[in-house]
Amino acid sequence: MATEQRDYYEVLGVAQDADQKAIKGAFRNLAMKYHPDRNKEPGAEEHFKEIAEAYAILSDPQKRAKYDSGGFAGVADFSAEDLFGGIDFGDIFGDIGNMGFGFNFDSGAPRRGGGIFDGLFGRHRQGPVKGRDIEVAVRVDLSVINSGGEQSVRLDHPMTCPVCHGSGAEPGSEPRKCEACGGSGKKVVSKKESRDQRSVMFQQISVCPVCHGKGTIIDKPCNECHGAGQVEKAESLKVKIPKGCEEGMALRIPGHGLPSPEAGGPAGDLYVIVYSAPDPRFERLGADLWRSETITIADAVLGTQIDLPTLDGTIKVKVPAGTQYNEVLRVRNKGLPHFSSDQRGDLKIRIQVRIPQKLSTEERKLYEQLRGLTQTGEEKKHWWG
Repeated sequence: MATEQRDYYEVLGVAQDADQKAIKGAFRNLAMKYHPDRNKEPGAEEHFKEIAEAYAILSDPQKRAKYDSGGFAGVADFSAEDLFGGIDFGDIFGDIGNMGFGFNFDSGAPRRGGGIFDGLFGRHRQGPVKGRDIEVAVRVDLSVINSGGEQSVRLDHPMTCPVCHGSGAEPGSEPRKCEACGGSGKKVVSKKESRDQRSVMFQQISVCPVCHGKGTIIDKPCNECHGAGQVEKAESLKVKIPKGCEEGMALRIPGHGLPSPEAGGPAGDLYVIVYSAPDPRFERLGADLWRSETITIADAVLGTQIDLPTLDGTIKVKVPAGTQYNEVLRVRNKGLPHFSSDQRGDLKIRIQVRIPQKLSTEERKLYEQLRGLTQTGEEKKHWWG
């Protein structure tokens, strides 16, 4: 069943007289919430497309005017390139750039459009085929996630040969077109047969035995890659970790994926998947940090004050009198920052109560006295028979 297209202003949740600042802010918030790299819920990708399309129309005064006067019909002729080719995502998302949003801000230079919009909205790259994307997982200390910083990433993967630039031929020479297949990489054998007084043409297509499907012949192979056009190399990168980076967030590093299978083609992208490194002090759950603290029975009953580590130093926390086993105390705003937000998570302390296994004679006597004070008459009658 086809769904009815929603009004663009309704999609972004803004009024029809909203200014550009309000429109940009609404899109930014919604895009971060529904981007497919961050939201795996069913329908998130379709909702993101809807949000992006609404912003592309309403952020451009001319497109917005056509929409206001003619509705969807007024903007029906715009292609994906028309919609997204002029949007500067660096201006919208700032320095988070390619950090999980499919936008390219390599070396601080924003590229207009691109990234996820190529795939979601059907834009196709003209020219040589792009290389495949690759992924690498990294463990990042909570201190880096707390304040933002850089993380070293090292990986081994094929790269375009720096000598022949992917052609496979020695510099100064070029691969020549295979004469056996005319550069197609295929051998085609046609055969005509007569069946029931009709002529039927059959074609048998196989890989060209001369060029082995490449379509070209290299007479002088490159000494560096021996004609492969690729070399296996170790690459070290410094990846910018945004403040409050979420667990499992994918950071896109353009052009550091696998090389293109075609000479001169662009390399794929590298996706760095960020996970929190184990920390003996805390367990991370979203932006909250959890920690267990063990206190004595007396401290649980009477209350006490304990010293707690945080990512910003040690603090003193009051444990109220009568605190129960497994009770959770919350220290506000002492967790991790929320991604792209001024808010922070909390530090949550799960209280454990230590039960002594061995008692001195004096301790046992005191506990017996305490039990006698706390028992009701019926309990005493049951206890003493």
